[in-house]
Amino acid sequence: MRGSVDLNSDLGEGAGTEAALMPLITSANIACGGHAGNDNTMRAAIELAMKNGVVVGAHPGYPDRERFGRVPLEMDPRELIEAVRRQIDAIAGIASRLGARVAHVKAHGALYNQAERDPAVARNILFGIQAATGGHELVVFAPPDSAMYAEAKAMGMKAAREGFIDRAHVEVRVDVEHRDGSARRRDRAYEPDGTLRPRTIAGALVTDPAAAAAQALAFLRDGGVTTTDGSFLKLEVDTLCIHGDTPGAAEIALAVREALRSAKAKVAPFRA
Repeated sequence: MRGSVDLNSDLGEGAGTEAALMPLITSANIACGGHAGNDNTMRAAIELAMKNGVVVGAHPGYPDRERFGRVPLEMDPRELIEAVRRQIDAIAGIASRLGARVAHVKAHGALYNQAERDPAVARNILFGIQAATGGHELVVFAPPDSAMYAEAKAMGMKAAREGFIDRAHVEVRVDVEHRDGSARRRDRAYEPDGTLRPRTIAGALVTDPAAAAAQALAFLRDGGVTTTDGSFLKLEVDTLCIHGDTPGAAEIALAVREALRSAKAKVAPFRA
């Protein structure tokens, strides 16, 4: 049984769950102007994090608010690097003025999913992180055994392996959209190896607090989870995510905290 784990949540995205979740988590990934968020929402989320002793992180995504950053965009590498840098610097500046600091970065949505398998996308995100103020000191949240995690380690960056307790794991296909609006299909034909089921498919979200708590315990006790096809997926993790927009997110977080407490597992921020 793993002795401790970080508990994080994607916040500042308009779901309105920040006040309920902040007392229950240890790291907050705050949207910073790409797929969602603005100066006011960043400031409010950072202030709540400071009040609750929660570590502040940046949550950059594709600059596509219409689709909430959930559709992959084909961007010039320099454009993507700059988009990531700009978002991180935006939240870092607000945090600094409030007396806080950004400690980690977690990519959002389609950007996160692409970086899981595409080393080139992963490297461009990491270049954007490094280009931000203090970027070389930021911890990168990434899936275990992913291109993002491997590239971060290869570049000498600190990285935390992330698991999800409110999502199912399956084989998927992904739409890739060009900047001109045209689209094409690209197979991602993954075996049940950590890829998350698209939210548009039934069963993608784990909304039952007891089931989510059981999945959290499985990560710590068994070193992995059971996928939707019944196979066991080995995933060693350092941090567990509850999405702020998952229905009943606060109830899930409370159930997870209680389950971890009963199992004598400590919930604490990730330390590299």
